[in-house]
Amino acid sequence: MKLSFQIAKRFLRSNLTQTIIIILGIGIGVSVQIFIGLLIGGLQNSLVETTIGNSSQITVSAQEEEGLISEYEPMIKDIENADGRIEFVSPVLDNPSFLATDEKNQSLLVRGMEKAGANSIYSLSEYITEGSFEKGENKVLLGIALKEEYDLQKDDMINLITPDKRTVECKVSGFFDLQVASINESWCITTLENAQEIFGTGDEISSIEMQMYDENVFEADEAATKITKKLDDDSIVVTDWKTENQSLLSGLRGQSISSLMIQIFVMISVVLGISSILAITVMQKSRQIGILKAMGINNGKASLIFLTEGLILGVFGAIAGVLMGLGLSYAFSTFALNADGTPVVDLYIDKGFIALSGCIAVAACLIASLIPARRSSKLNPIDIIRNN
Repeated sequence: MKLSFQIAKRFLRSNLTQTIIIILGIGIGVSVQIFIGLLIGGLQNSLVETTIGNSSQITVSAQEEEGLISEYEPMIKDIENADGRIEFVSPVLDNPSFLATDEKNQSLLVRGMEKAGANSIYSLSEYITEGSFEKGENKVLLGIALKEEYDLQKDDMINLITPDKRTVECKVSGFFDLQVASINESWCITTLENAQEIFGTGDEISSIEMQMYDENVFEADEAATKITKKLDDDSIVVTDWKTENQSLLSGLRGQSISSLMIQIFVMISVVLGISSILAITVMQKSRQIGILKAMGINNGKASLIFLTEGLILGVFGAIAGVLMGLGLSYAFSTFALNADGTPVVDLYIDKGFIALSGCIAVAACLIASLIPARRSSKLNPIDIIRNN
């Protein structure tokens, strides 16, 4: 093995320019594979995060559009016992309203939440830019877009117009930025008790929201089915993000298949390229191989020389490809920006995928070496020396 490695290294050094070109070729193939894989992975991660990241993944709501749920606490206990994959459960009261201003009435969705639920499901505390989510009579949080549009400040008093046309005076306790424009310009968040007081619903709520453990997010439909059976109540309906986003999931599957096809094409190109170049190397080095065989190297060791060449080229090509692929991914996330200056796709690093790509490149180079290695083992040293 050591002798084969030394000879393979000498063969590669004897034509250094060709060796560098081969390594760069492998590196470019691997870098394209990694860049496309990470780009699609980042896009998928972004889409899923936007869809289900800080939001309810399973929701129990009244069957009727404007219906309310009463005696919800026993229902919450049943939900918690129905499936161990559910991490957080929180009651919510949603009601449409209007923010009365001098210019116009701005439509709002007033969301009454328990503080624990708001922080657990929406990570609200992390997105509050000013003030705090406070208990207290008619204290509300507004989206940052509303602050900017109407020049609102913390502790300002605002008027909310309820669906029954009552005007309720509320105090702005702070502002949030949930990173979604439509939410920042339409949500008004308050405590569940405040919302029930503002809209006069008593102890009733409009929905129960849930979030799964991270590792069980894609099992939300299964959990929703179990909850439906456990509650066994025709007056409520259970929905989940997975069932309601079938088109998104189909698109993600299509992207994954496209990525796989590109990666397969790249690897086939690498195999064919390396195999052709090493086959030429066998012809170029046939005299040296003939001399080595005449000196006693057997066919197995002669084959091992070219397999070792393939291994060396694969390892260095994979390293170069990983570095170039990561560089391309970093450059894309840095320079490909939206109008607001945020990356089109956030930098996404999947160590497992990167390692797999490198290993596949090395394996492809070894496979590409098999034909030249077999050809070298069949060379007759007497014929080679005589013809040269």
